[in-house]
Amino acid sequence: MLCVPALAWAASGGGGIAPDSGASGHRASGGAAQPGNGIVTASGDGMTIATRASALLRNGLQVSGQVPSGDAGKLVVIERWGAKTNWSWEPTAQTTAASDGSFTAVWQTNHIGRFALRAVVQQSGATSAAANLPTVTVTVYRPSLATLYGPGFYGNLTACGTILRSRTIGVANRTLPCGTPVAIYYHGQTLIVPVIDRGPYANGADWDLTMATGKVLGMDGTATVGAVSLPRTG
Repeated sequence: MLCVPALAWAASGGGGIAPDSGASGHRASGGAAQPGNGIVTASGDGMTIATRASALLRNGLQVSGQVPSGDAGKLVVIERWGAKTNWSWEPTAQTTAASDGSFTAVWQTNHIGRFALRAVVQQSGATSAAANLPTVTVTVYRPSLATLYGPGFYGNLTACGTILRSRTIGVANRTLPCGTPVAIYYHGQTLIVPVIDRGPYANGADWDLTMATGKVLGMDGTATVGAVSLPRTG
């Protein structure tokens, strides 16, 4: 079972945050799983924003924070930025700041990918965002069935030209271009791996992880994972 907190759920094939976006993004994990279940926060310009780093598609992701006391009672618009928004800020959820300036909004995650989020206070009937507003990054995954493969194929060339070995980190997918980075989420851990092969073609699975990839994530057989493809940066 895919263990993700109630505030988060997610999908495969989507957008992401470019390295020069200015948002605090995730980085390729280089064969080591990273915690993917934590809270990400950012502060600046008198504001604070916080949410979970991981979410799953079509579930509520809670975004909370604080605006300056002078903005109490005003409309707060949560905006997101990424490939799925054509690299522009797009309204995602909204709420009203409480008397102490705190706010909580919920985004019903309707897109997969990696997004920067920020909170914008509506001023005089219109939202006008400063360029230096604090941003946090969230990755939205699709729950997908994943299998493991490797033994019996070691020493052979994959469809992407990689020699498959017992320590090879990677994933097979039927359609994504070779080398596409894919973020895999499983039991609170996330790992970014490249597409190195074609498949799977059985068991109704969407992904086929190498045994080494499964070992890093703590998988020992077929399981539901969160998965999302990320933009290639090089």
